[in-house]
Amino acid sequence: MSSSNDSTNDASMTPEQKLALIKRNLQEVLGEEDLVKILAERDLSLYWGTAPTGKPHIGYFVPMTKVADYLRAGCHVTILLADIHAFLDNLKSSIEMVKARTAYYEHIVKAMLSSIGVPLEKLKFVVGSSYELTPEFTMDNYRLASIVTEHDAKKAGAEVVKQVQSPLLSGLLYPGMQALDEEYLKVDAQFGGIDQRKIFTFAEKYLPRLGYKKRIHLMNPMVPGLQGSKMSSSEPDSKIDLLDSEKDIKNKVNKAHCEEGNIENNGVLSFATSVLFPISSLRTGEPHFVITRPEKYGGDTVYTDAESLERDFADKKVHPGDLKKSVVAAINALLEPIRKYFETPEMQQILLQAYPPAEVKQKFVKQKKKHNVRPGAAASAPTPADAATAVPAAIIDDAVNAVKAVEEKLGDARI
Repeated sequence: MSSSNDSTNDASMTPEQKLALIKRNLQEVLGEEDLVKILAERDLSLYWGTAPTGKPHIGYFVPMTKVADYLRAGCHVTILLADIHAFLDNLKSSIEMVKARTAYYEHIVKAMLSSIGVPLEKLKFVVGSSYELTPEFTMDNYRLASIVTEHDAKKAGAEVVKQVQSPLLSGLLYPGMQALDEEYLKVDAQFGGIDQRKIFTFAEKYLPRLGYKKRIHLMNPMVPGLQGSKMSSSEPDSKIDLLDSEKDIKNKVNKAHCEEGNIENNGVLSFATSVLFPISSLRTGEPHFVITRPEKYGGDTVYTDAESLERDFADKKVHPGDLKKSVVAAINALLEPIRKYFETPEMQQILLQAYPPAEVKQKFVKQKKKHNVRPGAAASAPTPADAATAVPAAIIDDAVNAVKAVEEKLGDARI
């Protein structure tokens, strides 16, 4: 599938047009002056990194749409699969599990990009451990450690590294290694979410102290979760996995808070405006979102901008039930090619190795002590079931006497 946007490519774009495309839908740019200077001379090189920990969710489509924008603007784009970072993030995954998840991430990212028409041949995929374990990188990491304060390292990773009561040293190494990635990947810029801002400013402060140039930083807004907060792999109800079934998606969206007329803290509405509109723009050339409903309630309505949808929802012209139904339909249309990609036995094996089923632990049930019972008596005491099936003693005595009588007669017969 190819995007209709391909008609406008980097060969026919001016530096100003490329700048506008690079900045489109971003929340913040650090180093815009340097960006303008580079575009006046040549194309920009940048990277986007992802640490293979939890399963990627549908929110990953937002950076994927920007990757498409960067390629159209003539940028040289590298996708970093940051396996060492995944291991360092407070041991979310073992190093063996990280290897399996790195393979899964590469396949899922490629499937996502293909589904929205991004040409994979223009992308460069790099695994972090391919250079982060070299003597040169290790020495630079030591050099960085000799000048970075514990306060700065902890502050830089506050919104990215998992925060725990007794943090491990590994979490303090994370920001410095991400800063060094910019130098070792030989890029002009790094692209990431706004939650990465503290790591970006950390890199701007410390890389020049190692003799390396300060890079440009491009930041997109965080993707809202279905519950209104940040969409996160660690919060199952806030996210939609890329391989969720149609039934799972319907259940998650239907459970999401979506109060009629309320456009604040509305995860379903925010998801439509922040995720589905940009994706539709990339796939068809124009942003659009369709509210499907019966004719008696107004019939289908096509929205070409997020503001109109928000305004109609605030005015109660769009019912929460119709919005949820329409969001479910749009998500399933988006994810169907990815689900099909992972139906093959090979992909299923990769998925199983990356995310094996959790072991079900049997609960130990502690038996209650019986009080006021002689030691040993509890073992011989009949249970209610025993009492219900117990044979009266008189019947047992009669049976024993009958057996003895038969034995006596048999004895007489032998004699």
